[in-house]
Amino acid sequence: MTRNRITDIPGIRVGHAGDPNLASGTTAILFASPVVAAVDVRGGGPGTRETDLLDPERTVACIDALVLSGGSAFGLDAAAGVVAWLAETGRGFPVGPVRVPIVPGAVLFDLLNGGDKDWGRYPPYREFGYAAARDAGEDFALGSVGAGTGARTANLKGGLGSASARVAGTDLTVGALVAVNAFGRATVGDGPHFWAAPFEQDGEFGGLGFPARVPDEALAFPARALPGANTTLALVATDAVLTKAQARRLAVAAQTGLARALNPVHTPLDGDTVFAAATGRVPLADPVVDLARLGDAAAATLARAVAIGVHAARCLPGSAVTDPGAPPSVLGLPPAWRDRFGGA
Repeated sequence: MTRNRITDIPGIRVGHAGDPNLASGTTAILFASPVVAAVDVRGGGPGTRETDLLDPERTVACIDALVLSGGSAFGLDAAAGVVAWLAETGRGFPVGPVRVPIVPGAVLFDLLNGGDKDWGRYPPYREFGYAAARDAGEDFALGSVGAGTGARTANLKGGLGSASARVAGTDLTVGALVAVNAFGRATVGDGPHFWAAPFEQDGEFGGLGFPARVPDEALAFPARALPGANTTLALVATDAVLTKAQARRLAVAAQTGLARALNPVHTPLDGDTVFAAATGRVPLADPVVDLARLGDAAAATLARAVAIGVHAARCLPGSAVTDPGAPPSVLGLPPAWRDRFGGA
């Protein structure tokens, strides 16, 4: 049975923690055993942790978990909570008698979304990370949860999305997980149709298809911008056996999925970051052709996950936009797709 989640890749679990009143949260992705991983950063304002060690020439070959979190720089603390939970279970890179859990991560900006950020001296993200790791499982919620709790797009509430697919012509499976907090739109202009519609499967984000005509305003640059206040974070995973260099190529290919699902994307105002992970269960029959097929499937699956995340998002209490003409620094969160188009 498939869940249409990244957890259709055996050995992957996902957990969320957060606070709707804070309008922020954390998502932890745990691997049953260490996995090969890589990263590709396209946005101009990323916030990351432990990404240098993912380069192919670095000594540490595998990672134990990944963290996607809200909170901007404060949210980098979430990885420490995941590290703490993994250490309690005996996981980590062996250095003599010591084991050091390897947990890269990335954060998105959600500090101006109307939530109560008056947390005092200690932000809550370390505890979010611990709770997300502790509660991780194969079944997990989508929408306004975890790293997607306080996420937004240019015109609609953002959210946490996931999807999976078999890779045509191979024995491989690919999955995607994404926290959509984009500077651009996931929909075609201000209507209900998603840019990712050509890749939709089984009506997973409304089954509306692509509009007969793309309005001129759909391609217009968003009128208002708050520098550094956006980022879409994603992980694509596969059961393939990959090297770190091949995983890096997979992350690069998967970025196309963001370009298919969001407009505009990869701007200086974003910190768009895509991780790739390979659990190493199925060898590539052809190291070139199968990797190309895998990258193409990852891009399509990530595009679907973006639309699913926005489609599943819900409004948060006290975080709605009350004055559409206000400057972006005082805006809360825009309406959710379901609130505007749920009857479409």
